[in-house]
Amino acid sequence: MPDCDPVSWTAIIVGYNQLGLFDNAIGMFAKMISERVPPSQFTVSNVLSSCAANQALDIGRKIHSFVVKLGLGSHASVATSLLNMYAKCGDPVIAKVVFDRMTLKNISTWNALISLYMQSGQINLAASQFEKMPDRDIVSWNSMISGYNQIGYDLEALNIFSKMLYESSLKPDKFTLASVLSACANLEKLNIGKQIHAYILRTETETSEAVGNALISMYAKSGGVEIARLIIEHNRTSNLNIIAFTSLLDGYTKLGDVKPAREIFNKLRDRDVIAWTAMIVGYVQNGLWNEALELFRSMVNEGPELNSYTLASMLSVSSSLASLEHGKQIHARAIKAGESSTASVTNALIAMYAKAGSINIAKRVFDLTSGKKETVSWTSMIMALAQHGFGEEAISLFERMLSVGMKPDHITYVGVLSACTHVGLIEQGRNYYNLMTEVHKIEPTLSHYACMIDLYGRAGLLQEAYQFIESMPIEPDNIAWGSLLASCKIHKNADLAKVAAERLLHIDPGNSGAYSALANVYSACGKWENAAKTRKLMKDRGVKKEKGFSWIHIKNKVHAFGVEDVIHPQKDEIYKLMDEIWEDIKKMGFIPDTESVLHDLEEEVKEQILRYHSEKLAIAFGLLSTPENTVLRIMKNLRVCNDCHSAIKFISKLVGREIIVRDATRFHHFKDGACSCRDYW
Repeated sequence: MPDCDPVSWTAIIVGYNQLGLFDNAIGMFAKMISERVPPSQFTVSNVLSSCAANQALDIGRKIHSFVVKLGLGSHASVATSLLNMYAKCGDPVIAKVVFDRMTLKNISTWNALISLYMQSGQINLAASQFEKMPDRDIVSWNSMISGYNQIGYDLEALNIFSKMLYESSLKPDKFTLASVLSACANLEKLNIGKQIHAYILRTETETSEAVGNALISMYAKSGGVEIARLIIEHNRTSNLNIIAFTSLLDGYTKLGDVKPAREIFNKLRDRDVIAWTAMIVGYVQNGLWNEALELFRSMVNEGPELNSYTLASMLSVSSSLASLEHGKQIHARAIKAGESSTASVTNALIAMYAKAGSINIAKRVFDLTSGKKETVSWTSMIMALAQHGFGEEAISLFERMLSVGMKPDHITYVGVLSACTHVGLIEQGRNYYNLMTEVHKIEPTLSHYACMIDLYGRAGLLQEAYQFIESMPIEPDNIAWGSLLASCKIHKNADLAKVAAERLLHIDPGNSGAYSALANVYSACGKWENAAKTRKLMKDRGVKKEKGFSWIHIKNKVHAFGVEDVIHPQKDEIYKLMDEIWEDIKKMGFIPDTESVLHDLEEEVKEQILRYHSEKLAIAFGLLSTPENTVLRIMKNLRVCNDCHSAIKFISKLVGREIIVRDATRFHHFKDGACSCRDYW
């Protein structure tokens, strides 16, 4: 372009900028310089805007040198563009130098510097510069309000907004309103949010999608989720941003009703990976596992690419369902997506395999974790080993963790203390408790106290467990008293069981387990009248006994059983096999624990009740439905009873199979007539 003058070159650069072609604009400036066409102040200002938009700091610095060489820095537009470029590119030091050297400072330059300080986290400097401003426009106030809001200083954002209303005649614009409503949402300030909403309606202030989304988020987060939904329906919007949608979802999740959120999700125009994942997590948090699975399948078929958070969320579904096959499928998808080695997925895999009863695969995932393992990875593995009863191995792993310089957290110590509890390591448990409090300076939580109570109680040190509860610096919760009550049941201490049950029921009057446990202790001690009174008291108070049920996964389908269940379509075959097994294991030496059943029943009736417990029926169905030598994995919502524990040991030897049972407290690996817990549970 040999015949073009500086004005023509500048016009082309301006044109590229207006089209968003910032690289072209910078390239055109470079060509202009190479052809020795002198740039004007307007040329430089525009190309600096291109650098700011592209965050091209190195190129911006070179242009700055041209500015100095050509003496263009005295022009206010050039100085402002330089300041804006350094601000957008994140160089606060040079930006401040440029600002200080400016002879003419306008509101735009002050605003640029304040925005830079806010973006770089230097909030005190931003506030200081703001106070020094001789004049402020709406952009000045917005820079402070949005800056505070973006870094989580929401109360300060509201204070600045209040100051703006009282100290200036300026009216809030759509940017002000979006930031202030966002601050209200984060602080759950429903009343202030309503006042701002009323202001918008009264003044008919121009709004935007950002304001609409912020308004919806504010209501959803502040307990007005139905108002948020009405706004969506009134505006007929399908362009919610992810913050507004997740706020709505969170609001409905708290109410235990995610159906309206799903309806909104279905109408969303742009469903990105975050929206899909948020909806899945909403189902997970409400225990709607099947809905989560169905939505995940839809996401795989029609949605965006999976990310680590989605995969980790779905692995938590597999963990909750204890579905090994489903978990393996998610694992395969994680490998395919290149996300299997991310920390969140790795930790979720360890938890999933452990909860599905495959502790060896969990160990393999942990061992194959590349790079430095995080504390959460060590903790996940320690917790898994403890739950499976491999206490010594969990403790060994903890010692290894300490030896490589990793610092345990409070959850790690829950795992370590649980490991000591499950294998009866009293002294080691005491030592680790002291290590936690004295060396690692971790304040014990109710979970740690419960572990120590369980540690003493299971070992038969009931008075020590009781004294430990009485010496706690915080009020014992239902778990603490429940742990002591469970230990009293094991060791048949009716007097202390009565104390524990009374304290537990004082905290949680509707706890059916407390009544059942106390009645069982009385029965085991031969105090039948007390047992009957306890059961009658439970009935009179309208407390319903929590029903026990067990389930097993066969070919990706869950089969659940209750006590004496007759609903399953194969009930006749199941009962026939269970009757045969019962007679066979009795011949092998199994003695039914009829003492735990009501004493006023015939012995044959007592045996029948025990024979058809839910986990036994699940095992019988598993034997009917799987090939020989297949490991059976049974899950139960309550603690496995003494009779079932004893019977399953005999069954494992009779059928030559490993049977893994996960109950409410731990895993039991039954094989060749023995259990991994060594009958210490």
